[in-house]
Amino acid sequence: MGKTSIRSATRAAAFVIAVLAAGASAPALANCEQPFLAPVAPTGLSVSISGESISGIYPDLLRSVSAKSPCKFTFSVVPRARQEAMFEAGKSHLLMPAVRTPRRDQLGYFVPVIGTRATLLSIDSKRAPVRSIRDLLARKELRVVLVRGFDYGDAYLDMIDQLSAQGRLLLEKDAAAVARVLDAGFADVTLMAPTVLAGAILEDKRFTWMMPKLRIEPLEELPWGESGIYISRQTVTASDRNALQNLFAAAVKSGAVYESLKRYYPAAILAGGVRPR
Repeated sequence: MGKTSIRSATRAAAFVIAVLAAGASAPALANCEQPFLAPVAPTGLSVSISGESISGIYPDLLRSVSAKSPCKFTFSVVPRARQEAMFEAGKSHLLMPAVRTPRRDQLGYFVPVIGTRATLLSIDSKRAPVRSIRDLLARKELRVVLVRGFDYGDAYLDMIDQLSAQGRLLLEKDAAAVARVLDAGFADVTLMAPTVLAGAILEDKRFTWMMPKLRIEPLEELPWGESGIYISRQTVTASDRNALQNLFAAAVKSGAVYESLKRYYPAAILAGGVRPR
């Protein structure tokens, strides 16, 4: 990660903590019985990794909760696909940031943080527009790169299967790897929340040329949804879950997360894929 992006992530985290600290105190009855395992993967300013340092909006939201309650969190850095697999297997307590989907709802209780949607992203302004997954599947000249483990719902997962069958799909471990693939010209488009790719671009000066050229295209089958924190149904007790839900909800209510995003992402990026709850 570049020094500028480290400073941006640090300032964003400091802003979140300051706003949360100025807000209402944690619910009086919050009481956690265990430390919570929260594996994380790089996700722009939402989760920023630099060596052994873990920062960003979500980790620091949890740290602000921990500072005002008995609830403690243990972070570890893993690839996104492993993060998902750990949550599914009951080897972690939290999954974040995560878009709400029916599959994940079977595994955990969801606490919404922001509104979000995945869009088609590219750096080619000359090609004809793509307005749907159906269009994308028909445009077989377009090579697609995605992050392994990302899930934006059934339509997205079905698309992955069809693109794979067509031999047009590359899967990478995180958004930074996707940015490298796009920069090298090995793929033409990707799908994810615009802030995720923009965060990866901002973290590496080699890719900053892409930011003003980034093309954002909403797809019909990928509507607005919610992104936030999942609390495991398998590994978190009912009392701990209630405590966490109350603490997270109180933190989100402050509006600090969206205000921080507004400070560090271009307006076009936010308009394309993020909105407050």
